[in-house]
Amino acid sequence: MPQGQWSRKRERQYEHIKASAKERGTSEDRAEEIAARTVNKNRARAGESKQASKSSLRDMSPQERGGKRSGRPGPRGRTKDQLYAEAQRRGIKGRSQMNKKELLDALDR
Repeated sequence: MPQGQWSRKRERQYEHIKASAKERGTSEDRAEEIAARTVNKNRARAGESKQASKSSLRDMSPQERGGKRSGRPGPRGRTKDQLYAEAQRRGIKGRSQMNKKELLDALDR
């Protein structure tokens, strides 16, 4: 259990997701990351965490999403909010005026 404040339910959820990812051939580290991110997003959506990002609260749940947006380009690619957050992390100027396509192009440069 990576987080001390997780409930027993969240711990079971973490272990289940981690085991499922490992069964699909994911490495141990990546399986732990996927499980922790999924549990933390569910905690944020349920109001169980002190902080939550806008995308965690407004976006669909990880279970509903089911890999629909796994970073692939095209219509199943990242959301505009995800692209904007990445542009913000990279310090891309003019990002607030960009549409989704422009953000994607700026990030690809």
